[in-house]
Amino acid sequence: MEPIIVISILGGLILILLFSGAPFKPARFIGQAVVKLLIGALLLFFLNTAGNSFGIHVPINFATSAVSGFLGIPGLVALAAIQKFII
Repeated sequence: MEPIIVISILGGLILILLFSGAPFKPARFIGQAVVKLLIGALLLFFLNTAGNSFGIHVPINFATSAVSGFLGIPGLVALAAIQKFII
């Protein structure tokens, strides 16, 4: 399949879900979890760019994104402290 067709189909499905809402609870839960993982990855990206001058680099992977996404700022601080003092 052409990439544009795949992207169009996925975009259409996302729009349908945005307008109609998730039809059942597991889909809503999975959607919220994916959003939190993306937010966690974004927080880690900003930490890595700001912490570069302080020698802090936390790798962006599933585990660190989950910790920073689900725990928020305290999780991000904990990851930075673990990176700086323990590892």
